[in-house]
Amino acid sequence: MRRVVLQGPADVAGFRRQARALAAADVPPDQVVWATVGQADDLFSSMQDEDADTPPAASSRFTVPAGFVRLCDAALLHSDPQRFALMYRLLWRLKQSPSQWMDTLDPERRRADHMARDVRRAIHKMHAFVRFFPVQDDQGEQYLAWFEPPHFVEEAAAPFFARRFANMRWAILTPRCTLSWDGQTLTTGPAGRREDVPPMDAGAELWLTYYRSIFNPARLKVSMMEKEMPRRYWANLPEAALIDPLIAQAHERTTGMLTADATEPRRIRPMRPVDRSGD
Repeated sequence: MRRVVLQGPADVAGFRRQARALAAADVPPDQVVWATVGQADDLFSSMQDEDADTPPAASSRFTVPAGFVRLCDAALLHSDPQRFALMYRLLWRLKQSPSQWMDTLDPERRRADHMARDVRRAIHKMHAFVRFFPVQDDQGEQYLAWFEPPHFVEEAAAPFFARRFANMRWAILTPRCTLSWDGQTLTTGPAGRREDVPPMDAGAELWLTYYRSIFNPARLKVSMMEKEMPRRYWANLPEAALIDPLIAQAHERTTGMLTADATEPRRIRPMRPVDRSGD
């Protein structure tokens, strides 16, 4: 039995390197235990650690479809503790029978597809629901945000923020790591704390005023809203404090809109043509 220790829960590059070497050495999935640094060291201490620098034998090299690589890169960021074992089993089966990749209804392939979809959705939600708040430090103004993703997507989501907020210093704190941008370099540091992010400021109050103004009670669909903005994210969204009151008032406001008299359209004075005869 071999124990493979990866550098962290999002160590996709480490998994790919190790899995390629194991598959090339014909090590079956049931002979491999996957773990990350600091995870259950005592439990697996008697097992053999796989050497991360051991290259695959040249005679055993094989290729995989690009679609498998994309699936692997996404599914490995899922929080499912069996994700590494699952993807190595799929890789092993792919080496034994390449045609199996065409079977999209295979239960393990479908499981990996669902995991990858969950991860892509989590990245999208992180892009949408991170809220920055300004603080002052010895370098001037910095923007901080607290976020709790359901999967290990921080590094995958970070380049979006570096592109979108390239001209400001910011940091996104999560329970697993801290993503920081100094205007030039994106770095990953230790886990953050929620209390390190300041409370809502005047700028956020302006955002809440805007959010109230665009809320349309006549178009409210609570189930659809909760699907697109799951409640688990509400704790970190300033506008979330307005949602329940706005929902409670929606019926009354809609009724008022329906019973109100029609408004008189504003008259627009027609424009007069410009006389250019003297030009």
